[in-house]
Amino acid sequence: MTALNHQIIVVGGGAAGITVAAQLLKQQPKLDLAIVEPCDKHYYQPAWTLVGGGAFAMEDTIKAEQDCIPSGAKWIKASVASFDPDNNSLTLQDGRCLSYEYLVVCPGIQINWHLIPGLQESLGKNGVTSNYDRRYAPYTWELLQNFKGGNALFTFPATPIKCAGAPQKIMYLADETFRKNGVRDKTTITYGVAVGKIFGIPGYCESLEKVAASKDIDVRYHHNLKAINPDTKEATFTVNGETEVTLPYDIIHVAPPMAAPDFIKNSPLAAATGGWVDVDKFTLQHNRYSNVFSLGDASSLPTSRTAAAVRKQAPVVATNLLGLLNSKQPTEQYGGYTCCPLVTGYGKTIMAEFDYDGQPKSSFPFDPTQERWSMWLVKRHVLPWLYWNRMLKGEGFEPDKWKPLLGKS
Repeated sequence: MTALNHQIIVVGGGAAGITVAAQLLKQQPKLDLAIVEPCDKHYYQPAWTLVGGGAFAMEDTIKAEQDCIPSGAKWIKASVASFDPDNNSLTLQDGRCLSYEYLVVCPGIQINWHLIPGLQESLGKNGVTSNYDRRYAPYTWELLQNFKGGNALFTFPATPIKCAGAPQKIMYLADETFRKNGVRDKTTITYGVAVGKIFGIPGYCESLEKVAASKDIDVRYHHNLKAINPDTKEATFTVNGETEVTLPYDIIHVAPPMAAPDFIKNSPLAAATGGWVDVDKFTLQHNRYSNVFSLGDASSLPTSRTAAAVRKQAPVVATNLLGLLNSKQPTEQYGGYTCCPLVTGYGKTIMAEFDYDGQPKSSFPFDPTQERWSMWLVKRHVLPWLYWNRMLKGEGFEPDKWKPLLGKS
């Protein structure tokens, strides 16, 4: 079969793929660029926590993929089966072969529901839910509204996940909903965290510990969810990787284990550890194939997997890739910036921004570790607008423009 050739192929039409494609075409509109993406819908996933908390409409998180594809890009509606970077080509699941001069890999992350026995068949009924899937976020709100008391469990897995703050954000909204409905005194809220901290970045971690304590939430560290028994409504956790403990639940919100997509993990593009696309953490260029770049959730970048991280990664990829087109070595560098808007209640958010070194990188002139109503407004209203109208259109990162006005570098 003859390969279909494109100058640049972007694998993935989510936040990362659309953003980097838009930035490339904004700078060089005549590029021959194709986006490989199987889904005909585009989702603003950062709002699904708010959907689960009844503060955002699911329909407002969805647009047609065609409406998000940047002008000048060709959309190939298909899934990738395998990569052959030694021959600058890839094969689609329908058997077609595509060749490229440059490749950008950003298909997102793979959710492994099946690794927790009892979970897949339980989701969306009998008190089992997860905001990590558009099908179940509305059910989360249904559960919170109708809850009459009992045991409410929330979990955080041992694997890297997208939006690492999401598992506890819905827990705080649940607490406030239960209080509003007069059932909090009849409810035990437990947070089973597979790791040893409630959040990995100092400063923000201590603030969230105080939030959890103030809400009387029982945080169980080193508790990794291993199985669900929907018949007895019990969840089994391994503790410190050794002993097991079983906790009863009336509702349970699960943050499932996640991983690099199998078609990446099983390819020459994968890093030896984890199976993520093996890129330099500063230039985002592949460590073995110089004409390959990666960003977003599927990359090996050692930072939180969020849409805000993509906003800072995309211009690095665009600049360095266009530099290669002109026979220049990559010089633009990504410092690990990411942002996790940590919703701690209705009208309260900690805007956690930080870099590779775990240092706060606030876009605002105040202590970022504190809960603020203003940051709730940013999370609820400003960020969705920026996503659809700025980020996906290839526009720059706004804080970079206003920081000089605030005397910040």
